[in-house]
Amino acid sequence: MFRGSIVALVTPMCDDDTQSIDVAALHHLIDFHLDNGTHGIVVAGTTGESATLDVDEHCQLIRWVVERVNKRIPVIAGTGANSTTEAIQLTQCAQRAGADACLLVTPYYNKPTQEGLYRHYRKIAETVDIPQLLYNVPGRTGCDLQPSTAARLKPIDNIVGIKEAVGDPERIAAVTALADASFCVLSGDDATTLNLLRAGGHGAISVTANVAPKAMQQMCTLGLNGAFTEAETINQELMGLHRQLFLEPNPIPVKWALAEMGLIQTAIRLPLTPFSAEFHAPLREAMKQAKVI
Repeated sequence: MFRGSIVALVTPMCDDDTQSIDVAALHHLIDFHLDNGTHGIVVAGTTGESATLDVDEHCQLIRWVVERVNKRIPVIAGTGANSTTEAIQLTQCAQRAGADACLLVTPYYNKPTQEGLYRHYRKIAETVDIPQLLYNVPGRTGCDLQPSTAARLKPIDNIVGIKEAVGDPERIAAVTALADASFCVLSGDDATTLNLLRAGGHGAISVTANVAPKAMQQMCTLGLNGAFTEAETINQELMGLHRQLFLEPNPIPVKWALAEMGLIQTAIRLPLTPFSAEFHAPLREAMKQAKVI
């Protein structure tokens, strides 16, 4: 079971012409999360700029994270693709690297039917014997995995949960109805994570946790223990981050924030561009509210 505050880790890159992965900064980020009580790490997800990593980089990045974490907390590898064959190859790579599970985003761009989604996920699960989490984020993929399809996939032994980024109350109620001891439901929308916890969810795969790992860990722990009043106090301090970290497409703002904190260089790969100057002040104010600067 994957629970609590799981960071959707950025991929730090060198601020030069190569924009290669900055391994020293990657190790420092991992240590930062271990020191602050983060419950798990997602590597090579959306926030990790997976779409701009080539296959060799993708697999090497997973290996680096697994080796540095060294089983202290779970490592979940992003291995989704809009090609079922490619998703299988990346998932096999993550398994060889020693990842604890894989996170598989819905196929983007090609707009599969719900039957196509079912067959896609079933094929990957039947081919690669590693725990797998479904990942639904229709705002980015143009593809919405319906709760009824997730329910069809749930009985497959190594499909162990879902990251749901649709945060409206109706969707939260539908996906948390699937939650049990063998199937975790994780928020993919920081602003509504506490609502999902109230409804019986298990935690979050969080962008905000990159910047405020201790507070996100405390908020999720309190929520899981039913201490919702105390959790809400922390959540209100984080609400500015939940919102301002999406002033431009993720991970543009969060990489800028981490650079402001001195944790990474400013590099981000095209077609993403550096964070617009007009948004620096509101994000900096949110960081102050959250007590991270």
